[in-house]
Amino acid sequence: MADQTSDDEVFDFSNIEFTREDLVQALNDMIHEYKSLSHTFEEIKAENASLKNSSAESSSDELEDTDSLKTELSKLRIENELLRSESSELKAEVEKLTKEMSSWTQSARAFHKLQEIQKSVHDRTGLGFSNSESSEGETSTQSQPAYDKFNKMSFVKANVIHDCFESITFDDQNSPKQNDNGKAGIGF
Repeated sequence: MADQTSDDEVFDFSNIEFTREDLVQALNDMIHEYKSLSHTFEEIKAENASLKNSSAESSSDELEDTDSLKTELSKLRIENELLRSESSELKAEVEKLTKEMSSWTQSARAFHKLQEIQKSVHDRTGLGFSNSESSEGETSTQSQPAYDKFNKMSFVKANVIHDCFESITFDDQNSPKQNDNGKAGIGF
C-alpha cells in the first residue's frame, strides 16, 4: 500500500492492513519530504534576505545620494544668497561712487569756469595792453579808449567772482537759475 500513496492520500494508522514496515516507510518518506521542504524553505528564506539586503543597500545608497544632493543644494542656496547680498552691496557702492564722481565732475567744471573767469579779470595781456606794459600796470596812451570801453562793457559781474560758496548752476542742468535780465548761466 505504501507504493500507492499520493500527496492527497491520508493514512489511517489504526488500520490493521498497515504493517510496521509500511508505517516506517511512510514515516521515512514524510521525513524525507520534510527535509526537502525545509531545505527549499531555507533557500527561499536566504534568497528573500538577500533581496532585502540588496534592496536595503540600494535604498540606503539612494538615501545617501539624496542626502548628499540635499546637502549640496543647501550649500548652493547659501552661496547664492551670499552672492546676491554681495551683488547688492556692490550695486549700492557703484551707485554711491557714480554720484560722487558726478559731484566731482561738477565741482571740477565749476572750478575750471571760476578759474577762467578770474583769469580773464586779472589778465592784462588782452585788450588795450601790451605785454611789456602789463607787468608795470601802465596803459599806453593809444589804448586808453579801448580800456575804457572794456571797463564799461562789464562781461562778468563782480559778485560771481567774490562769492566762492554761492551755488553755481550749469547750462546742462534742467532748471537753470536766471538773473534779473532773464539770462541763465555763469557770467550773466
